[in-house]
Amino acid sequence: MTETLLVACPHCHTLNRAPREKLAAGAAGKCGKCGAALFEGHPMTLSAQSFEPHAVKSDVPLLVDFWAPWCGPCRAMAPQFERAAAALEPAVRLAKLNTDEEQELAGRFGIRGIPTMILFSHGREVARQSGLMDAAAIQRWVASAVNR
Repeated sequence: MTETLLVACPHCHTLNRAPREKLAAGAAGKCGKCGAALFEGHPMTLSAQSFEPHAVKSDVPLLVDFWAPWCGPCRAMAPQFERAAAALEPAVRLAKLNTDEEQELAGRFGIRGIPTMILFSHGREVARQSGLMDAAAIQRWVASAVNR
């Protein structure tokens, strides 16, 4: 029997079942509700409403970049985070959370400086890293955190 994973849609946030083998092969498919691709190789925008399906209910680890539009290092890291998403998805979902717009979530996770990245697995914080990183460093850091 094929093992299936729960994957939250980056567009409508509905949970979908996807075979592990297809995810590993990079062919995750489309959402059963809205028809959008489950992975596009780009970070999604996360909000308080979309946080739980992706961070808690999905079987795919979630890497969140906590950032703000006025933050120079955050803006400098944005293209690096984009490149990391292209390389890491579908093994890891990448998302950006604007701390100015989602102050409650930023406070809940004790974000004191930005950019800060937190890797979540089934609602649990697995790793945290603050400061500007390039795409290769993000990929190495995620690989080491996932393989702990």
